[in-house]
Amino acid sequence: MKPIVIFLGILLLLNLYVFQGYKIIIQNFEGKSSTIFKILYWVVVALAYGCLIYTTLHMRTTPIGFWTKVALSYFFIFLMVQLIWGLFMAIDDIIRLVQWIGTLFQASAKPEEGITRKSFLMKSGALLATGFGAALSYGVIRGSHQYQVINQKLKIDNLPEAFKGLKLVQISDIHSGSFWSKDAVQKGVDMINDQKADMVFFTGDIVNNDASEMDDYIDVFSQISAPLGVFATMGNHDYGEYVPNFTPKDLPINKAKIQKVHDNLGWRLLMNEHQIIEKDGAQLAVVGIENWGAKMHFKKYGDMSKAISGVDANIPTLLLSHDPSHWRGEILQDYPQVDAMFSGHTHGMQFGIETGGFKWSPIKYVYPEWAGLYKEGGQQLYVNRGFGYLGFPGRFGIWPEITVFELA
Repeated sequence: MKPIVIFLGILLLLNLYVFQGYKIIIQNFEGKSSTIFKILYWVVVALAYGCLIYTTLHMRTTPIGFWTKVALSYFFIFLMVQLIWGLFMAIDDIIRLVQWIGTLFQASAKPEEGITRKSFLMKSGALLATGFGAALSYGVIRGSHQYQVINQKLKIDNLPEAFKGLKLVQISDIHSGSFWSKDAVQKGVDMINDQKADMVFFTGDIVNNDASEMDDYIDVFSQISAPLGVFATMGNHDYGEYVPNFTPKDLPINKAKIQKVHDNLGWRLLMNEHQIIEKDGAQLAVVGIENWGAKMHFKKYGDMSKAISGVDANIPTLLLSHDPSHWRGEILQDYPQVDAMFSGHTHGMQFGIETGGFKWSPIKYVYPEWAGLYKEGGQQLYVNRGFGYLGFPGRFGIWPEITVFELA
C-alpha cells in the first residue's frame, strides 16, 4: 500500500475523531444551525484534501507556483489545528479510560458538577488550536518577510587595527523558489543595503532545488554589493538532489548553473577555496567550502584541507560553511586557526520563541548550535536564522534575519 494512501487513511480517522469534539462545541445549536455548522466542518476538511491533492500534483514543478504555496499553507495550518485539538481529546479519553477501569473496583462514581471536564477540554483544545492556526496564518502573511536586523559584536583575537570596526553583513538560506512576494523581498534587500556593509557573506541555499528558481530574483539580489566584496558558499539545496525528475547527469548541469547565478549576481562563490582580503597592509582570510554536515546524512562536498591550504595560520580566518554541525564535526578539533565560522541551514525551524534572552525552537534537539553566537575555546560560530523559508511558507517567532557584525 502506498504511503500516501496510509497517510490519507490516518488523516480521515483524525478528521472523524476531531468531529466528535466539534459536535460538543456546537451542541447548543439546534435544527438548521447545527446542520450548517456540521456541513461547514466537512467543507473545511474537503478543501484541505483538495489543497493536498493540488500540492502533490504541483510540487514537482520548479519553481513552485503561487497557488501551490497557498494550498500548502492552508493544508499545513489545517493539519496542525486538527492535531492540537485531537491531542486534547485524546487526553480526555485516556483520563476517562483510567477512571472507567477504576469504577470496576468501586461501588459508584459521583457525577461531575458544573462544566464537565470533557466540555472544558474540548473548548480549551478548540481555543488553543484556533489560536495556533491564527499564529501560523500570521506567519505566512506577515512573518515570512518580517526581516530583523541583528547587530552583533564579533571579537577576533589578534585582529589587525585595519580591520577593527569593519562592518560585515551575513544572510543565509534565500530559498528563492519559496518566495511569494517579490516586493517584500525587495524591502529585505533594501534593508541589507541600508547597513552599508564593508563586506557581505551569504552562507548557502540560494534556491530550493533548481537554478531556474533564481531567474526572477537576479535583478533584486544583484543590488547587494560591498567595497570588500560579497562572498558566498553552497548549501545542501544548491545541488539539485531533491528534484525528483533529475537524473545523475542533470546534477552537475544544475550545479554549473548555480555557479553561473552567483556570477550574474556579482558574488564571489567560494568552492573549497579562500580569498585574502588586504587593507592598509593587513590581511584577513575568507574561506568558503561546499556543503559539509555531520547530521541528517547530508552529503559532504566540502574539502576543508583544500580550502584552507596556503592560508597563513597567523592571520585572522573567517569560514563560510552552510551547515553548523560542521563546526563541532570538524572545525573545533582539526582547524584551530579558524577564528569564526558563519552558517545557516537550520532556519530556527521557522518556529519558536525568542524573548528577553530566552530562545527555544524544536530544531535545538537536532542541532545544538541552531541560532545566534556560540563560543568554545578561542573559536566562534554564528548561525544565521535565514533570509527565506522552506516547506511551510512562513515564520512565527523565529523571524528572517539580516546579521550585522562589527569586528573588534
